[in-house]
Amino acid sequence: MVLRAYGGPENFSLGKLEAPRPGSGEVLVRVEAASINPVDVRIRNGLPIGPALPAVLGADLAGTVQAVGEGVAGLVPGDEVYGCAGGVKDLGGTFAEYIAADARLLAPKPGNLSMTEAAALPLVSITAWNCMTRAAISASDHVLVHGGSGGVGHIAIQLAKARGARVTATVSSAEKAALVRELGADDTILYPRETVQEYVDRLTGGHGFDVVVDTVGGANLDHSLQAAAPQGRVVATAARSTHDLSPMHAKALSLHVVFMLIPMLSGIGREEHGRILRQLATLVEDGKVRPLIDPERFPLDRLPDAFRHLESGRALGKVVVEIAGHFDA
Repeated sequence: MVLRAYGGPENFSLGKLEAPRPGSGEVLVRVEAASINPVDVRIRNGLPIGPALPAVLGADLAGTVQAVGEGVAGLVPGDEVYGCAGGVKDLGGTFAEYIAADARLLAPKPGNLSMTEAAALPLVSITAWNCMTRAAISASDHVLVHGGSGGVGHIAIQLAKARGARVTATVSSAEKAALVRELGADDTILYPRETVQEYVDRLTGGHGFDVVVDTVGGANLDHSLQAAAPQGRVVATAARSTHDLSPMHAKALSLHVVFMLIPMLSGIGREEHGRILRQLATLVEDGKVRPLIDPERFPLDRLPDAFRHLESGRALGKVVVEIAGHFDA
């Protein structure tokens, strides 16, 4: 699917491009499935980190290695891989049958997941992983995850639990509260029904949370500062906004901002993404992490509908586009 102009999802159309060839350090992957992330929406709307138009977007993928470029070790044709490997600047996109991907951004797919399930994991999992490490989350922490049923949020819950932390998650409905409890959340907050002070009092005795993971941004970052305990840590994945830091100073908080696309944009540190995904695969195969995938399925030619579904706010977890077999008829 080729994006012809910035703007709405109607600007995507099916197209035919020459199959890429893997360069030095790259592998050619036949994409079986790809998932959509909010950053894909922003790039489609013109965020200036995307490729020049006309372009193929898409960051996440799961697929099968077809060919290996010079200097690549550890991957051979036939290997099943997953990763966040495209959709920005000069990198090819994953909403296509093939991508020539930097091998450092890929890892062997978890053996107990389908391609559809694996494609839902990379971007949100690397982001959530960075949240864990930047905030140094440990078993002694009480962690608040804002947006617990969202892409990054549902993985953050599971990674924090894997570190032994107590986890509370905010959600918008009782249905989502039940879902995040299944993922391991110890407590839930229906944020439309409670003020920050009310849930801080109820769940922490007024002390606040040791760590707050804010995947929502905007005014919610102010709520996160309010919810944090003195000398607590706040980690934000959506901080393109302006805030009064007085509450942060009053409690001597630390603020960490995670933007996982930096290695893809700069080319520096890409091997860390592959390392994270290899460690994540072990957690997945051990049953400690699983993806939450929206029940509605979209083939590649319905990519515009998949974007509309994500942007409607009705999606639960990750929206996945299934690509395998689309071109075989």
